Amino acid sequence: MTDTTPPERRTRAVQERLGVHGDDAAVLFPSHNLQYTTGFSEEPGERHLLAFLPADGDPVFLVPELSAQQVRQASWIDDVRAWSDTENPAERVAAVVDDLGLDGGHLLVDDTMHARFTQDLRAAAPQATFGLASELLGPLRVRKDDAELDALRRAAAAADAAVDDLRALGADAVGLTETELAGQIEDRLAAHGGTGVSFEPIVGSGPNGAMPHHTHGDREIRAGEPVVLDFGTRVDGYPSDQTRTVVFGGDPSERVREVHDLVRRAQQAGVEAVEPGVTAGAVDAAAREVIADAGYGDQFVHRTGHGVGLAVHEAPYIVADNDRELEPGMVFSVEPGVYLEGEFGVRIEDLVVVTENGCERLNGTERGLSI
Repeated sequence: MTDTTPPERRTRAVQERLGVHGDDAAVLFPSHNLQYTTGFSEEPGERHLLAFLPADGDPVFLVPELSAQQVRQASWIDDVRAWSDTENPAERVAAVVDDLGLDGGHLLVDDTMHARFTQDLRAAAPQATFGLASELLGPLRVRKDDAELDALRRAAAAADAAVDDLRALGADAVGLTETELAGQIEDRLAAHGGTGVSFEPIVGSGPNGAMPHHTHGDREIRAGEPVVLDFGTRVDGYPSDQTRTVVFGGDPSERVREVHDLVRRAQQAGVEAVEPGVTAGAVDAAAREVIADAGYGDQFVHRTGHGVGLAVHEAPYIVADNDRELEPGMVFSVEPGVYLEGEFGVRIEDLVVVTENGCERLNGTERGLSI
């Protein structure tokens, strides 16, 4: 087992769980689940591209002929069956179902599988019952393995280096538009080893920072006003996600300083609450209480965090009343914020990984307001 790749080890874990739970196979479609188990990543398309992971025996990859070489290079799965555009792919699906003896079994399909492919699968296995692959893969994906943690750390390091570059701009950032600064962010992430962006960068200057999901626009950055910078990149498919609120040039107002200090203390309280056995809701409460006690509870309008893996947003969700207990290997954001409509916003975010006795912060850059 030591010579196997992480995707193969994950697939074998899936197959083991299938057997334990009485499921006969998982059938995956281009998705994060497919990437997690096979090592192959592709956007969903019009052609049938399905991975069959049976409880017993070796997996089968059914792929369009034009993707076959890529799949064989990227995936550890040996049984890759290619179909051409002159064939009926539904018949090829039926042949795999027959070969694996899946009709009459219980099949777990990818949650995001297009209806067309699901219908072909149902037609190929009319006696089968169906469930969702997340029922089985969710508990596996929520705890990151060593390969995943390594990629997440490197993605976080690229984001940290980009933050340092932005701080180094100082007053030179004044007069840039939010969109221009977002472009610089993308350039710096690539320069530090990242691949693309994990989501559209947020550059929220002044009153735009009071909109948590503002991306960027034509507003120019002004001296002395807070700018919310929320961005990340990917390494080996895994994303970073980090937020800093900073002032480029000039002196921030006393109220800006007060709110920023409050959010920083709330974020620290949330991080310090993280340890195995603590509920996700308790972490949310630890951060939220600091802000509420200062009279800004109504201005903290979102959950404290979200899990991060192949998807930027996945379990566990750090939200009030979530009784899920934290476990070693879980990775999520801690990102409280205060948003004052028409004035400014402040958010500070780090990713953390739950350890055996607490947590490790994946982001290490300065969290202060001033450059």
